[in-house]
Amino acid sequence: MEQSMETWLPHPHNRPKLLIVDDQTINIRVLHELFREDCDVFMATSGEQAITVCQTQSPDLILLDVVMEGVDGHEVCRRLKADPATQDIPIIFITAQQQESDEVLGLELGAVDFISKPINPIIVRARVRTHLTLKLQNDLLRSMALMDGLTGVANRRKFNEDILADWRQCFREQKPLSLIMVDVDFFKRYNDQYGHQAGDGCLKSVAQALSETVRRPYDLVARYGGEEFACILPNTDLCGAVQLAEKMQEHIRALGIEHSASDVARVVTLSLGVATLTPTDDHEFHTLIEAADKQLYEAKKAGRARVCSSAMSSS
Repeated sequence: MEQSMETWLPHPHNRPKLLIVDDQTINIRVLHELFREDCDVFMATSGEQAITVCQTQSPDLILLDVVMEGVDGHEVCRRLKADPATQDIPIIFITAQQQESDEVLGLELGAVDFISKPINPIIVRARVRTHLTLKLQNDLLRSMALMDGLTGVANRRKFNEDILADWRQCFREQKPLSLIMVDVDFFKRYNDQYGHQAGDGCLKSVAQALSETVRRPYDLVARYGGEEFACILPNTDLCGAVQLAEKMQEHIRALGIEHSASDVARVVTLSLGVATLTPTDDHEFHTLIEAADKQLYEAKKAGRARVCSSAMSSS
């Protein structure tokens, strides 16, 4: 008896997303029947529709017919591989064309495999199984590479990726982008007083508290370096960002982490700098980072354990 996909996928609790693209609905129905019990199956009957599904659903694997009216499979593959948001989605071409040159072209365009029609269900399932496993394992490795090993929040690399992506999106939509820079007050003294193991525990607690304060799935908390954290808030004005920064401060104080070496409190506190900007052609995302960092400096200069903020002009 054939093994269910759920027994071999790296994350069996998350059903993989499979996109089937063919302009013949009978072919889609055959493939849908093969995978409906193991995958969340999405279907497209044209190249344009397939591209839209990829942009909105981010499938884990695409079964793509080559010969279709309008935008054919080769062009779909070419467009997906040219888009950073979809370029890593593996594509298996399915076609009745038997020429070696067609297979070579598909592989050169970025496909990971090539299956000939009429399909053999056992072979198709085996190949889908192989490529889904590879994709999900690669996703896991990538996720680990973007995570801070100590605190479990995003690392600096992930921060750099996300702030650029959020900057571009807010530029397109002309929405405000806010950034909170966070520093644990007198952390060097904390390490000297309680030891580095306790210092690591403190950073873990701070990271967890910041993550719990930030509720929206598209916001990001990252460890920026040492005892410094950063929070990216797309589509958030200055008022909303300042309110969130104040909640972060309250959350950390409520933890009651003893800090007898601090000059501002007997517990661990934060200094926070907040900046907001609606992206334009006149600025780059580095401008926002510099502004938030300046406000963090002002918070520390003013005595620490406080929030300082600035709304930047878009002109």
